[in-house]
Amino acid sequence: MHPARKQRLIIVAIIVIGASAAAALIANALKQNLNLFYEPTRIVNGEAPIGRKIRVGGMVLENSLTRVPDSLTVQFVVTDYEAEVTVEFTGILPDMFTEEAGTVATGVLTEEGLFVAEQVLAKHDETYMPPEVAAALKNKPPSY
Repeated sequence: MHPARKQRLIIVAIIVIGASAAAALIANALKQNLNLFYEPTRIVNGEAPIGRKIRVGGMVLENSLTRVPDSLTVQFVVTDYEAEVTVEFTGILPDMFTEEAGTVATGVLTEEGLFVAEQVLAKHDETYMPPEVAAALKNKPPSY
């Protein structure tokens, strides 16, 4: 094999290996940052991963909001009218957050089945509902 040809082959091999490594690192980073949406029914059925950041959405069950005294911690129950998930959140809830209203929470599911939220979103007017929540309540896949 001619030395120039061998050198080009080595350069091409290095480029291919480098591009493959970069693609693998990018795919791994995207996989770790993916926030999947789960309805309460899927969480109760054990389909949601434990200890990984996910989103849960549904309606806040009436009379389920409880506050820990002298703390910003609240607990409430999110339902899709088939199953219920208890959500715990430490922080200030959105102004539009009320019982019997749609909500989406981002956080981590514990092994005990408690959803520890780091962010809670609420509807912004009387007609809006997040698409994932509306689809979950109608038992159909969301349309994007």
